[in-house]
Amino acid sequence: MSGQSALQQVAPAATPAEYRIEDLAHASGATVRTIRAYQDRGLLPRPERRGRSNVYGDTHLARLHQIADLLDRGYTLASIKELLEAWDAGRGLGGVLGLVAEVSGPWTDEEAARISRADLDETFGGNPDDKAVAEAVELGILVRIPDNDAEFLVPSPQELAVAAELHAAGVPLDAISGHLRELRGQVEHIAARFLDFTTEHVFARYLGHHPPTDTEAAEAADLVRRLRPLAQQTVDAELARAMRLFATRHLQKHLGTPAATPVTPDPGPVPLPAETVRAVQDLVGPDNVAAFITAATEREVQARAMDALSLSTRHRDRPSTPPNSP
Repeated sequence: MSGQSALQQVAPAATPAEYRIEDLAHASGATVRTIRAYQDRGLLPRPERRGRSNVYGDTHLARLHQIADLLDRGYTLASIKELLEAWDAGRGLGGVLGLVAEVSGPWTDEEAARISRADLDETFGGNPDDKAVAEAVELGILVRIPDNDAEFLVPSPQELAVAAELHAAGVPLDAISGHLRELRGQVEHIAARFLDFTTEHVFARYLGHHPPTDTEAAEAADLVRRLRPLAQQTVDAELARAMRLFATRHLQKHLGTPAATPVTPDPGPVPLPAETVRAVQDLVGPDNVAAFITAATEREVQARAMDALSLSTRHRDRPSTPPNSP
């Protein structure tokens, strides 16, 4: 559609247009079957009956454009019906559509790129692998371009670059795709938990009724803009923490130099506050509480040991200063 929304394009004409259902389908881009289905669902007003003919007008054409616009934005037909009923009752849709645009917009500053099939093959060792390409397309790492077999769209060049580096380091392509499938499931779980958390504590007041007012939708859209980077920042910080913890363990294991563990009496189970246990359960699930607390404790012990070592080293290496020196 052009710069104006379909909700704003149609203005009253001096002579109202009239359409047969076939003409309305042609003007709107919908099929006759779709128009009749919208009527049955209550999304489209009934036509005017003139003798044996049904006559449609500009209001029907405008409504079909509205429905198409909302479907493009990801709404279901059931939610579209609620929105249109609210609009017919005199409530605007501008704020709601702005909120939808904010949520469905890009959640990263990364820009998509293109890559030729020849460059793709060269990036991954110079050996064409149609099976690997098909799997990358299935995963969305590559997107086929209609009527263009020589190029692919790359939604995330960074993700493709990571795959290329792993392959250059000796990781087979099928192992990379398998790892991505597993990782994607875990990340989607994190995203769902973050959305549940923010919905419960932040957005519930805007979503308690349908649809929200324009003012409420505008406030919610502003919150989305402010909270959008928080998920990425949290995951980055926690991934860095986990990588430091587990990389240290792996290094100690493979070098045969386990960390020194002073022998101390076993104090037995240490009771934790119920609120702490519930918070950990909400974060990692009830089955992972013990592992999470163990990992957090080990990290704290390691951090304190490193801090003590650093302090000792600085004190040892500090140059001595005569008492009367300036």
